[in-house]
Amino acid sequence: MPHRTWASRVERARKLAASDLPSRNLLAFYAALLDVQRAIHEQLARQPAPLAGALHQDLPVLRPLMPPLLQVVATAGPTSLARAARELSGNGDSSLEPLLVDYWQTLSTGDAPGRAFFAKACLQPYARWLVDSKTPIVRDRLRDRNRCPACGGAPQAGIMQRLGSEGATRSLLCALCLSTWHFQRVVCASCGERDERKLGYYNSPSYPHVRVEVCDTCRHYIKSVDLSVLGIADPLVDELAAASLDLWAREHDYVKIELNLVGL
Repeated sequence: MPHRTWASRVERARKLAASDLPSRNLLAFYAALLDVQRAIHEQLARQPAPLAGALHQDLPVLRPLMPPLLQVVATAGPTSLARAARELSGNGDSSLEPLLVDYWQTLSTGDAPGRAFFAKACLQPYARWLVDSKTPIVRDRLRDRNRCPACGGAPQAGIMQRLGSEGATRSLLCALCLSTWHFQRVVCASCGERDERKLGYYNSPSYPHVRVEVCDTCRHYIKSVDLSVLGIADPLVDELAAASLDLWAREHDYVKIELNLVGL
């Protein structure tokens, strides 16, 4: 897959936010969020001492990088997230850091609105930097074919592309560290179902390069971005841009394997 940088993601999100897509307001917010995640990643790269890869040890480094992210959410985010960001800012480290630690260990923060958003938003650039710097990630994690080999995160999206004579290939994009790994094409990314009669997909003319891949065995779905159809697409951004496909899936009683950063 072509290398995606934080800057290219910001540019793609801003371009789509300037279009007439129904998701343009979300994309404008996401562009601002990606920009502050880019800054966090760059600041981590400039740290004089290497990170440990264990969150509880690296929190002192992360702590001063979090306020700008909360400020962006408080000023540009949807109403509920903006309110939560202001509350977290007012409560200081005592409320945000336990949330990060819980999510780092379990990839879950319970059912409280917005908790997973803040955990992911803060930890994605951290986890990405650990991978970029080849620092081993220290956390309890599931080790399975449908989990990221680098950090154990769940797949956020699928990626389709053609690589020369090899034909079409499929990869999965990690929701935590944003790594990708090869995955078989006609296999459910949740339960591993291989029976083609129980697997299906749906797409819309509005998003010819994005499709919903569903499994009638586990009733889960994932959205895939086909780079052979639109090479300039960014899987992380374009998956969010095609939010209307999530509505179709929900109306047909499918559950997303992993919600994206804005909860769709």
